Amino acid sequence: MTFLNQYFLRRSASAEQMDALWAQGWRHFGNYFFRYSVSHHWGGVRTVMPLRVDLAKFVASRSQRRALSRNGDMRVVIRDTFIDAVKEDLFYRHRERFKENIPDSIYDFLSEEPAVEPCRNHEICVYDDDRLIAASFLDIGGSATSAVYAMFEPSESKRSLGIFTMLEAIQYSRELGCKYYYPGYAYHEPSVYDYKKNFAGSEYYDWKDGWKPFPRRENTEQTEITG
Repeated sequence: MTFLNQYFLRRSASAEQMDALWAQGWRHFGNYFFRYSVSHHWGGVRTVMPLRVDLAKFVASRSQRRALSRNGDMRVVIRDTFIDAVKEDLFYRHRERFKENIPDSIYDFLSEEPAVEPCRNHEICVYDDDRLIAASFLDIGGSATSAVYAMFEPSESKRSLGIFTMLEAIQYSRELGCKYYYPGYAYHEPSVYDYKKNFAGSEYYDWKDGWKPFPRRENTEQTEITG
């Protein structure tokens, strides 16, 4: 097994630099860039698995189509990211769902200037009339996009809003002409992040040999945690 635990700080990166970093398994929260191959969660060691979706190969599954249909009456707004009191309140309600590694602030994931630092970032907001019920934050590269964080109203969990905003991110990435969408890290072992593995066209990053196809297994779908 390849063991990595690397990080660096950077306030600004070009779209092409972000593409190259994502392709090597890097992620970032704010100005903190990191990649690691092993994590300790739920009382055990987990093998970290960066994921990406080849957008040309993606086709929504039956359950994903249901998530789209379930939220067909919602209003989706995509724009430059900004944080206000409404989003912060949603963040604090959403974090109550976590049992460990509970974040302190939305700025654990985003910079003070999230629309431009360290790179271009757009938010995907879902509204029920004028009520914000979900928001996800998407980095924009040159030929790829990457999910940074997502949150939703806990009382609306039956809507599968985490999956819905991922599907909206995939569609938006296609509209931008991107080749890949990076949904973030999962684990080789079963975990609450297995829902990220259920997208057709997925690939995983082998820390030794690079990107490899990941077989889609719809029966692994689980409750969304997001983030």
